[in-house]
Amino acid sequence: MSRKILALAAPLALLAVAACTTPFRADVARFQQMPAPQGQSFYIQPAEEGKADSLEFATYANLVSAELGDYGYTPANSPQDATLVVTMDYGVDDGRERIVTTPGSYRGYWGHRSLFYSPYYSRLRWRSPYYYGWYDPFFDSGFGYPRVRSYTLYTSELDLRIARIADGEPVFEGRARARSRNDALTELVPNLVEAMFTNFPGNSGEEVRITVLPPEDR
Repeated sequence: MSRKILALAAPLALLAVAACTTPFRADVARFQQMPAPQGQSFYIQPAEEGKADSLEFATYANLVSAELGDYGYTPANSPQDATLVVTMDYGVDDGRERIVTTPGSYRGYWGHRSLFYSPYYSRLRWRSPYYYGWYDPFFDSGFGYPRVRSYTLYTSELDLRIARIADGEPVFEGRARARSRNDALTELVPNLVEAMFTNFPGNSGEEVRITVLPPEDR
């Protein structure tokens, strides 16, 4: 019996691991007239002034700075020293509850019955080992009736706007949006940043679905 339990547990464990490493998917829309990198410098600022001194904002700004640096642009220490200003905003909503109904099935019950069920007859009526308290997980799951479960789905978003400091004209506007069952910004924002800068600056006016693989699969 223990060997059978272990044999069944192994694939379930693999499914659990797979669920933990689900790729992150974001819908990215970009509008751009980005100049080719020729020594332009940039300064990153928050869309909300209250975040200017935030360590959290600084952490995410560093991610954006690293991405722009990889494309040939140079970070500046202040707006006065930059040719481009990058305005960044990010957030996640309060979530919406989703309800999923899974159809019931008698197949699992009868399979269980054929393996473990040992009915017998008494003089008065038919009984089974379950009558005396034997636990039957299929009765517990609804015995073929639909199962209803609910979960919360969150929407996170990253917005970037890049403008020339000389005349204030925008050269890039981008939005990366994703839905997830997790509302942790420390996990969501880095994935949104990577999605935003995948094939940066992208085709103007095009919205694409970007898949970000988990770190262990890259």
